[in-house]
Amino acid sequence: MPHFTAADGTKLYYEESGKGIPVLCLAGLTRNTADFDHIAPHLPVRLIRMDYRGRGQSDWADPSTYKIPQEGADVLALLDHLGLEKVAILGTSRGGLIAMLLAATAKDRLLGVALNDIGPVIEDTGMDVIRAYLGRNPPQDNHEDAACARAKLWTRFAGVPHARWLAEVRAHYAQTMDGLVIRYDPKLRNAVLETADAPMPDLWPLYDALGGMPLALIRGANSDLLSEATADEMLRRRPDIIRADIADRGHVPFLDEEYALDALTEWLEDLHEL
Repeated sequence: MPHFTAADGTKLYYEESGKGIPVLCLAGLTRNTADFDHIAPHLPVRLIRMDYRGRGQSDWADPSTYKIPQEGADVLALLDHLGLEKVAILGTSRGGLIAMLLAATAKDRLLGVALNDIGPVIEDTGMDVIRAYLGRNPPQDNHEDAACARAKLWTRFAGVPHARWLAEVRAHYAQTMDGLVIRYDPKLRNAVLETADAPMPDLWPLYDALGGMPLALIRGANSDLLSEATADEMLRRRPDIIRADIADRGHVPFLDEEYALDALTEWLEDLHEL
């Protein structure tokens, strides 16, 4: 399995497939390369995915390094490892925050950015949900029960077939003799909660740094993390943004929904025109 080594010696997993414009997929906070299994067959690009430190098939590291600036540095290290001068980023949640940070600090390495249900304002309601499960194994003993539980508990989603929920829980929980286990370092919880009481920094300058490059925004219409008001302000600041609000989806859309695919296709066309 392909890995590269970060500056501090942490081995980080990545994978790539296809040809064309390089598009780096960055997953959500606790998630991994499987986040993009549903969209991968629809993207005719050189698709690159990576697991952040402490997640998926990457090494666990000092929890103090489970921070967005370090993860951004790891992204740049991957680009250097692959010999890529520039890359487009499709960022889901945490991945979109990393993309915005890189736009402000290493814009010359970016071709464009597509944000999946993330913006410069993060709603407390959504963060409370994340904090509740962060670093904890699910109570279910097997993937089948976990998929059924997710279908009942994730009320902001509708019309999702059981097979999709099953694929999701298999991607994010490992089956063991003792039940299901999260596929990331539980100490990620400590790293996130350390800053829980700190005031949220102003992220609008990071969003504004995306100016001049192809930009797409996909939002779950029922999202509890990215509000409609924030998405509207993002559109006001960037009238050329490609925006899709996905009905019957919360945080986060799977990305293979019809309108999400339309938005990503248009975004890729803009990248080809560069």
